[in-house]
Amino acid sequence: MKNKPAFPGRVVYWLAAAVILGLGGAGVWTMRAKADQKRADPPVALRHEGERLVVPAESPLRRTLAVAPATRETVAAPFNLPAMVEADPAKLVKVLPPLAGRIVSLNKQLGDEVKAGDVLFTIDSADLAQATSDAAKARAAMTMARRNLDRQRELDKSEIAAKRDFEQAQSDYDQAASESQRADARLAQLGAKSGGTAQTGGGHILTVRSPINGRVVDLNAATGAYWNDTTASLMTVADLSHVFVTANAQEKDLGHVYVGQSATVKFDAYDDPQPGKVRYVGQILDADTRTTKVRMVFDNPDGRLRPGMFAQATFLSQPHEGIVVPMSAIVQSGFYTRAFVEVAPWQFEPRVIKLGAQIGDRMEVKSGLSAGDRVVVKEGVLLND
Repeated sequence: MKNKPAFPGRVVYWLAAAVILGLGGAGVWTMRAKADQKRADPPVALRHEGERLVVPAESPLRRTLAVAPATRETVAAPFNLPAMVEADPAKLVKVLPPLAGRIVSLNKQLGDEVKAGDVLFTIDSADLAQATSDAAKARAAMTMARRNLDRQRELDKSEIAAKRDFEQAQSDYDQAASESQRADARLAQLGAKSGGTAQTGGGHILTVRSPINGRVVDLNAATGAYWNDTTASLMTVADLSHVFVTANAQEKDLGHVYVGQSATVKFDAYDDPQPGKVRYVGQILDADTRTTKVRMVFDNPDGRLRPGMFAQATFLSQPHEGIVVPMSAIVQSGFYTRAFVEVAPWQFEPRVIKLGAQIGDRMEVKSGLSAGDRVVVKEGVLLND
């Protein structure tokens, strides 16, 4: 009788051992996979609890966010207005010839310096000749009427002539004197009366003199030309030793500008800004532009500032107390401007704020924050979801 082989039992044994080892390995693999998955899951960066945003202890935001308190400060916010250099209207004269005629001479040219009383130009005018002749005739008639009146007065005293002759002589003299005054007034109107800015020469030559010290800044004629537009300036004389810098303030800016206010003016032509003070604020707004003029006076001894030059004027508004935060604390969220306030350690609430003026890299907050509120000043946009 043959013995049964022993290996089938051993096979069963080894198969059972393999199954057990496989199951154990699978369990180990599953546990390791779960551990690896746990290590691979990122930590929660931000948790919402109602309106409050909580930054957990393991959140990377704790290494990114920074907070600082909102402060109450005296705010004098700068604001800019476009400006232009203008001549002082009280020291700018547009010289208009009072009558038509041919220009005999131009005694001053464009850019020439002039003194008050210097001859600017002369004009040969037939109108002046006629007015001068009329005035001479009127004076002669008045002289004759005076002589006749004196004679009639003597005769009246001697009772040689009739009373009515003396009365007629008086009437004739009064009429002649009135005509003479009218003729002289006509000469004065033409600027040809002695002592004015224009004088006659030879009865038909009008000599026009400068009424002020200054410089010829505009010239619109040439010697020999005929000038027939008595409403247009032939020459302009201006004293530019002082000039206006005029800014155009909009209606919304009027509450922030005042006489005596400090300003800094940057001229487009030059790099160096110039300090100034407001001398005048207009009382009437332009109906079309809704702006008014704000004028500052600048010394201009070297003539660097020329009328028509463009500039930018920076003003400081009236000082007032306000809440100020860094610009980095301001986050735009759709139609709203917000800041994130720390209400507890690493817990934040969004606040809708209203902004005021910008002061360098900081902003005034009109509403929504109080002094001492701790706001996120770095990477606050990461909270804006």
